[in-house]
Amino acid sequence: MAKKTTPKKKPEKKSKPAEKRTTGQKIFRFVWKTALWFNIISVFLVLLFKFVPVPFTPLMGIRAIQQKIDGKEVVFSHKWVAIEHISPNLQKAVIASEDGKFLEHNGFDFSAMEKAFEGNQKGKKIKGGSTISQQTAKNVFLWPGRSYIRKAFEAYYTVLIELIWGKERIMEVYLNSIEMGDGVYGAQAAAKYWYRKEAKNLSIYEAAGIAAILPSPRKYKASNSGPYVQRRKGIISKYASYVKLEY
Repeated sequence: MAKKTTPKKKPEKKSKPAEKRTTGQKIFRFVWKTALWFNIISVFLVLLFKFVPVPFTPLMGIRAIQQKIDGKEVVFSHKWVAIEHISPNLQKAVIASEDGKFLEHNGFDFSAMEKAFEGNQKGKKIKGGSTISQQTAKNVFLWPGRSYIRKAFEAYYTVLIELIWGKERIMEVYLNSIEMGDGVYGAQAAAKYWYRKEAKNLSIYEAAGIAAILPSPRKYKASNSGPYVQRRKGIISKYASYVKLEY
């Protein structure tokens, strides 16, 4: 009787080890993941702050740290109030002073930026062409500075808040977040500090006083002001009367 022959097993093919990623691939993967997570987090924060008051800004933290380092008492005054409780006079005053085309542009005033660039080329004094939207993006999400990297992030956040927040919310966040005196942040704290009243009760001239010091809020005074601020108050009051709030 013939013996049964068992078929020989085919030798199993050894799986090839996964090819090692090159340094370039690792860097690309890291950059791609970082960019992805940055976009997710940034959009989430912008969506969150569309509905939730901004509790603090990077500048507030920087100022507090500086005061600690200098051995000074940390002076900090900030209280969020809804835009309905901020005088229209102040809203008009900051538009007249800081960004005359705020209600018209989509976040950037390119004509103002061009004039600022030309002015900087001619003189030593650095002038900005930032809109209220850009200033809001910078104050809420970024650090102070003039680097191109920070400017790129500022542009990115400006586009986001213009798309997601809209003009009225941008104005509300702006007036609740910006520095309006030494350790004074936001309209309510500024109205109390400079005029001993609520933000909703500011007169056009008082509002112009606050708007007049915004470029250098720790250098100038909104009340009991010097000649420079007094002149600016008059100019801002005049132009603010022409501003129509149509959010």
